Amino acid sequence: MEDLIKFGDIEIQYKKKEIKNIHLSVHPPNGKVTLVVPKETRLEVAKAYAISKLSWIRHQKKLFLEQTRENYLKYEDHESHFLWGRRYLLSVNYSDKKSFVKLEDKKIILTVKLKSSRKNKEKIVQEWYRSKLHEQIPSLINKWQEKMGVKVNKYYLQKMKTRWGSCNPISKNIRLNTELAKKPKNFLEYVLVHELAHLLEPTHNENFINILNKFYPYWKEARKELNELPISN
Repeated sequence: MEDLIKFGDIEIQYKKKEIKNIHLSVHPPNGKVTLVVPKETRLEVAKAYAISKLSWIRHQKKLFLEQTRENYLKYEDHESHFLWGRRYLLSVNYSDKKSFVKLEDKKIILTVKLKSSRKNKEKIVQEWYRSKLHEQIPSLINKWQEKMGVKVNKYYLQKMKTRWGSCNPISKNIRLNTELAKKPKNFLEYVLVHELAHLLEPTHNENFINILNKFYPYWKEARKELNELPISN
């Protein structure tokens, strides 16, 4: 069952599922609000819970709507691109050879075929970002699995608009946003720890907060700084 609850200017997508706890979320980039409740929850109870959180919802929506967005990327010469939080200028070369990306001094050099479209250039650069993440993630997973006493089955990379990562506690798979390659490396580590914590506690309840406080005491600062950085369109 899915419906819409309205409180003035606030719209909340309301859904019942086979879960134990209520989940209220405000999603980037536009502040979409979702409320998922246990199947036996009465509508009046769900509304009362949402009303109690209206101040928090408005605050979260304001943060997302004020968040800086990246300029539209054309993948042309002298355009600014980022890797691990550092700014580089893009240099586009054309060749009949296989397309590739490399880092050289303060430039990201993209070599593509002569008539490559913007979409094709974007695809090649995104694959390069994925490769950079693959260089970092396995060692970070090994480090934090041992510290936290958990075990990841598989990890996946995906460009996501609404979240930095996700975790399936049943399959023990985690998913990370490829946009993290553009941000300082400590944010990749923070998001990874956040998702691994869901292997110990699936929900964002008090126990989950305690787990983050134990293993990553500065998670609140990391979350705030990450969400203040430019996001892709």
